[in-house]
This record gives sequence, structure tokens and C-alpha cells, in this order.
Amino acid sequence: MYHAVGHRPAEAAYGLSVAPDAFAEQLRLLGERGFTPLTTAQLGESWRSGGRRPLPRRPVLITFDDGYEGVHRHALPVLAEHGFASTLFVSTGWLRGAHDEGGALDTMLDWDQVRELAAAGTEIGGHTHTHPQMDQLDDDRLRFETVRCRDLVADELGTPPVSFAYPYGYSSRRVRQAVRAAGFAQSLAVGNALALPRQGPYALRRVTVRRTTSIEEFERLVEGRSVALNFAKDRALTKGYAVVRRTRRARTLIRRARG
Repeated sequence: MYHAVGHRPAEAAYGLSVAPDAFAEQLRLLGERGFTPLTTAQLGESWRSGGRRPLPRRPVLITFDDGYEGVHRHALPVLAEHGFASTLFVSTGWLRGAHDEGGALDTMLDWDQVRELAAAGTEIGGHTHTHPQMDQLDDDRLRFETVRCRDLVADELGTPPVSFAYPYGYSSRRVRQAVRAAGFAQSLAVGNALALPRQGPYALRRVTVRRTTSIEEFERLVEGRSVALNFAKDRALTKGYAVVRRTRRARTLIRRARG
């Protein structure tokens, strides 16, 4: 899971960014180790096929969240050099130009750049319209965020997106049901673990790549070594914050009921 790719990203996006040289080195390692990048849609189709569409020997997903301009400027040439597939999950209200509602953390892609990425083989998936914490939304807003995102991607690219990623990785059964109802066939969380079929198509996990991820650490992650140990602190924080979010949501519902 990548976010921004750039030399000097904005402070708000810095920790989850990667430098262009580091990104190139990481993709070079994937090629040298014999990995075959897939789109999220291809992974979902394979797992639903019951073996009729087998995965390559060493499959990997390369995903980008939000829609930062550096994905086009810096990541696309490297992907093209290796012939690698990827998936870009866009928050449609953050992209520059039509439908822009502001709030983005750094310079974002415009729709022409999104179309160029799609033409180059990048799957374009949904990431809501305004990048909210989805598990804190009421039902109407939850539907708006998923359907508005879906419809804008379909209008701009000519085909509806089939893959989705939850902003911040936050979801719940209600959120997953809303994503499914909007027509998405699979969705990615974070979880900082390898994706497995038993997680179900709407809770597939990913591993975070950060500015501080060394090439040695990246190698261990893609080889599936020390993943749990590497993200032990992240998982503890995630579990604790999950309790906070559920409590916050419950209080909101109580306030509305008292009206």
C-alpha cells in the first residue's frame, strides 16, 4: 500500500510517502525476485473462479491510495519500465478539476492523468468521494460517499470501478455492506498483513510502505517474513482506536435518538 510518491511531499502526506528512488528500487526488487504484479480486480476474479483462473507463482498487488500527482509523475514511468500492473484508489472529491471539493493533503492527480494511468494498465478503484472515516457516517452519507465515487469514476473513465479501498483502513459490517451494495466486487483494508482468501472479498489486508521503509525491510515484507513483528505497534494502536471509534459511533446514535 503506497500513498504519495515524491521528492518533497507536503508535511501532512510525508510519513506515508516514498521517495521516487526508493520506489524504483522496491519495484526493481520485485522484478528480480520473480513477483508478478496483478490488479485488485484480477486477484478477486482469480479467487472467485474456483481455480479456473490460477494466480501466477508469486503474485503481488501494488496499490496507491488517494490519488496523489506523484503517482503519475514518478510511479507510472517505473511501472511501465517493468510492465507492472497496479491499482489506484481515488478519492474523487480530492482530484483536481471537475468535482474537486478540496481537503486534499497534497497536490492531486487531475482526471486526464487518471485516464493516462488507466490507459497504461492501472486499475482505477474507488476510495470514497471526500475521504471520510466511513464507520462514523450515517447511512445516507455512507451511501453518498460510495455511490458518488462510483458514478464519477464511471462517468470520467467510461467504466464503473469494481475495487474499493477504505480510507484510513476503517470499516465495519455496515460499511462493507454499503460498499457491496454500491456494486464493488472487492475491497481492501490495511491490517498490515498478507491478503488471504479467508479474509473475505471485502476485508482484504495490505502492508503499508512508508518513507522510512528500507529496502531490507521491504524485502522481508514482500517475502512474508516478520510482517506481524514489524507492524506489532500499528496493530495494537489499530485495535485500541477501533474501540474508540465504536464508542464514538454509539454516542452519535444515542444523541440522534434523543433528538
